[in-house]
Amino acid sequence: MMLPTALLVVSQPMIVPAADVRLVLTTAGSQEEAENIARSLVDERLAACVNIVPGLTSIYRWKGELERAAEFLLLIKSTAAHLDRLEAAVRRLHSYEVPELLVLTPDAAGKRYLDWLLQESAGPL
Repeated sequence: MMLPTALLVVSQPMIVPAADVRLVLTTAGSQEEAENIARSLVDERLAACVNIVPGLTSIYRWKGELERAAEFLLLIKSTAAHLDRLEAAVRRLHSYEVPELLVLTPDAAGKRYLDWLLQESAGPL
């Protein structure tokens, strides 16, 4: 029995290492602020994409007091090379005295998505 030719083709990996990618988390106090930060980061090519997740409730301690706030989570897809400029932009655009900046390094990503992310965040360093 012969296998169809299509089954004999070795495909390229779909998931590849993502050493240069960074996922940066921050929160904002309003939809307007979240969108302003997101648009600025993408416009300046410091991020390829920013997802805004509404409906967050944050509970934290601030200046000795227990606080509760409605917030919007920003998932910022960027690169290691842009982190310094991205941090400066978030601090410039943000209303918080101490904006959250958590940087995560994914182990891997879809190859086509990774290629797109690197191309779209290929602004000046």
